[in-house]
Amino acid sequence: QVRLVESGGGLVQAGGSLRLSCAASGSIFSVMGWYRQAPGKQRELVARIISGSSTNYADSVKGRFTISRNNAGNTVYLQMNSLKPEDTAVYYCNAEITRGLAYWGQGTQVTVSS
Repeated sequence: QVRLVESGGGLVQAGGSLRLSCAASGSIFSVMGWYRQAPGKQRELVARIISGSSTNYADSVKGRFTISRNNAGNTVYLQMNSLKPEDTAVYYCNAEITRGLAYWGQGTQVTVSS
């Protein structure tokens, strides 16, 4: 049974930092990533990391956010620096076993105050 457990969200002032973690179990995941959804908006990709450390970032977070995985490949982190109010959203962990077969975490709220 696949399980994703997220942690690390919270309230932070603009310019601050947060680190999100997502521990995955129950399978081997080829791709892990973070998405976010702000009120009234569609869920969007924030960053993802493929086995072997290839990464993709949304243009809006490049240079501020860093995604990484532990050596076992079952935990993904999102280090978020220089946070802006527009980063406020629910952040979801996504873990993909193969194309078309992926799982979502329950979501963690990130709120950035101005």
